[in-house]
Amino acid sequence: MICLRAVFPVASSPLRLASKSKPLSSSRSALRVAAMSFSGASPAVSAPVEHFVLIKVRPEAAASGAAAAMVSSLQALSTLVPGVSYIHAGPVLRLLSPAAEALGPTHILHSRYATKADLAAYAVHPAHVAAVQGHVLPNALDTTAVDWVNAVQVPSPVAPGSAVRLTLAKVKEGVEIPHLMEKVAAATAAAGEVNGAKVSFGENFSPARAKGYQAGMVAVFDSVEELDAVEGDGKVEAATAVVRPLLDEVLVLDFVNHIRPSVLPFLIVLQMCLSNSLNTRKLVLCASHAPH
Repeated sequence: MICLRAVFPVASSPLRLASKSKPLSSSRSALRVAAMSFSGASPAVSAPVEHFVLIKVRPEAAASGAAAAMVSSLQALSTLVPGVSYIHAGPVLRLLSPAAEALGPTHILHSRYATKADLAAYAVHPAHVAAVQGHVLPNALDTTAVDWVNAVQVPSPVAPGSAVRLTLAKVKEGVEIPHLMEKVAAATAAAGEVNGAKVSFGENFSPARAKGYQAGMVAVFDSVEELDAVEGDGKVEAATAVVRPLLDEVLVLDFVNHIRPSVLPFLIVLQMCLSNSLNTRKLVLCASHAPH
């Protein structure tokens, strides 16, 4: 799959392609799986419903610690609301397009659900309502929300430490969204599979708070380093040329899924075990250090 900034390009920004990375060693793979199990993430949903909320926090909320409390309240929903397959709340790493800079989000919520019904149940759950009314609304200058069903039909898991690029797009007048989705799918296929990036894209089905954004795409990288290493090439240029004429405005930003501090001691012990030819006895030792 090609990098989403390449498919939904920003005219003033260089096109980028996910760089080919070395395969993960068995120990690193196991470490990332273990980290995911303790970070509020669950096994990838094959065709997830994506839910994004972009939040512009009041400066005084960031200075006082209220923004951090907001993040904690949203992250806690992973254990309080049934049907949440994955959830992450945290600061935006960087804004990468004029539209993103104009909107100015400082924080982001990203969650996933197996079905639209699960998302609808989450929206009205008392724990979610309490987090929104008690932490988001009092501390936010602005919010923007989009939802889509992943048209790729392939998992794009977000492990702790992953770097994520979100792109939202508005199409030009007269362009049908299904036509855009067909072009994006064809463009990703033409660019070919690229190691390091897992992609999800689809049509926004919740226009009320989307500020006119009609489609979304997310690309997940193993690290910020892999995200920073992406550069455009001939295949991406050709694929982008197919999609660019259909778009009117594009919002692009990056964020990072951080590992919970309480998990770090366990991950260090696990890495030590894995580096010493893990056996059953050592596995029991590692498990005894896992956070509860």
